[in-house]
Amino acid sequence: MATQSPPRESATPSPSPSPTTAGGDPARITQRSLARRFVTRPEVGSLVGAIAVFLLFFAVATPFRELDSLSTVAYASSTIGIMAVGVSLLMIGGEFDLSAGVGVITSALAAGMFAYELSLNVWVGAALALVLSLGIGFLNGYLVVKTKLPSFLITLSTFLMLQGLNLAVTRWVTGSVASPPISDMAGFGSASKVFASSFTVAGVGVQLTVVWWIAFIALATWVLLRTKVGNWIYAAGGNAEAARAVGVPVNATKIGLFMTVGFMAWFVGMHNLFRFNTVQSGEGVGQELIYIAAAVIGGCALMGGWGTAIGAAIGALILGMAQQGVVYAGWNPDLFMFFIGATLLIAVVLNLWVRLRAQRR
Repeated sequence: MATQSPPRESATPSPSPSPTTAGGDPARITQRSLARRFVTRPEVGSLVGAIAVFLLFFAVATPFRELDSLSTVAYASSTIGIMAVGVSLLMIGGEFDLSAGVGVITSALAAGMFAYELSLNVWVGAALALVLSLGIGFLNGYLVVKTKLPSFLITLSTFLMLQGLNLAVTRWVTGSVASPPISDMAGFGSASKVFASSFTVAGVGVQLTVVWWIAFIALATWVLLRTKVGNWIYAAGGNAEAARAVGVPVNATKIGLFMTVGFMAWFVGMHNLFRFNTVQSGEGVGQELIYIAAAVIGGCALMGGWGTAIGAAIGALILGMAQQGVVYAGWNPDLFMFFIGATLLIAVVLNLWVRLRAQRR
């Protein structure tokens, strides 16, 4: 019986499978990859939320459609957003600062009282207040890294102490609950131009804080994405012990982040002082939650290692739109806090989903 010989291999190699038959159209694969990367960005959820909030108030509140009203929204967002930049960096680094709200008032009170009581140029008072704010940030950071206690507990203690000192020291020095007016003191005019002036664009007044806000966002984004310090921040927040093992100066990074929050608190405090001429010592309580909410809504993880400054800016914009939109729509202003709570809850769930999808890539 004849045996069948095995088939011979062709002398010429068979053509390799085309990209289309092997795995689909390369262009389509690239598009899917880009879309997946976009969806898993920390700030995507907040961007969708910002569009939804804008459309809501654009539909129900006629004043919201006017340019002057949008300028007011931008201003309200900037006063939240400047602080949210520092808070978001700190949260990415794995820590909280519950003293940020009263820290703003502490810096403003200190600058006003230093200048008035010591008859100083207001710039000198502002400089002394800056030293104080940076010192508070340093103390918070130092205690956190040395005691290993949660930053929640350390900064809660600082919050309570500053709240009491703001009231007690102001009463003791001025005899009232507000800082003395300083509008007639040397340097007030130039300081107001830096911290609290406005300009006109197409007939619409724009507060300078909006420009400062954008500048701080750009600087923070550059630091996070383009510098070694940015890598340290993400590493310290993601896994501090692993970061230490590869040479990341975790303690110095965290202390620096707390001092960054102190700087931002000083800046917003100077804006309040030079815009309103005087500051009430009981203000600022509860604002720290607004700043943290803006960062979380913007995609910052509560456990650290995840988030962006741009996302925090979008979160601040959402809160600014809600703050003014509720008023423009004629709703009960108390609903603003409900809106923050509902938005925060949705953001936390959405951010969790985004992080899980990112981990599955």
